[in-house]
Amino acid sequence: MKTSPPISFAERFRHWYEYEKDCNRKALQMLHSVPPTGRSSASFLRAVAKMAHLVAARHMWLHRLGVVPDHPESWFPATTLEQLPALVSTIEERWTAYLASLTEEDVAGEFTFTGSDGKRYRWRLLDLLTQVFGHAWYHRGQIALLVKDLSGEPVDTDYIFWDRPTVLGDIGVKEEGMTGSRVGSSKQ
Repeated sequence: MKTSPPISFAERFRHWYEYEKDCNRKALQMLHSVPPTGRSSASFLRAVAKMAHLVAARHMWLHRLGVVPDHPESWFPATTLEQLPALVSTIEERWTAYLASLTEEDVAGEFTFTGSDGKRYRWRLLDLLTQVFGHAWYHRGQIALLVKDLSGEPVDTDYIFWDRPTVLGDIGVKEEGMTGSRVGSSKQ
């Protein structure tokens, strides 16, 4: 079985962030698809707030990592739909630059930070990066559900639709009857 060369954690997180930037664009597209009549509803305001929260959380972690001196006023800042594109763009520029600077040793290392509760914490950078990506996946799903309920157009942001598997060829098997093989498996 042919395998791809191993990818470092630093490269994986940079790759995932390219995916996240595409998802941010799609999340903004979803929010803008909500008809004007639904944009004053509590559900729409929640959807916008979830996107603003994602930006604030990314911002707060850059501050805690010592990458930027400023930090958001809140984990849940009051933000309008019109403000979101600029906020998303700024945080994407900052995270892209930060991730570009990371080495594999950095990712394997630990850092300390002061939490919102005033306590000091130590955490592996690998775990923080895993958290922020999972956090975004979680809230984007919530945004899509809220947008759908508001008669907007949800967009599928599943990773597989961004980084498609390589097509090996049509073997004439319908999807419901398909079987796969695991990496390292002797099944073909």
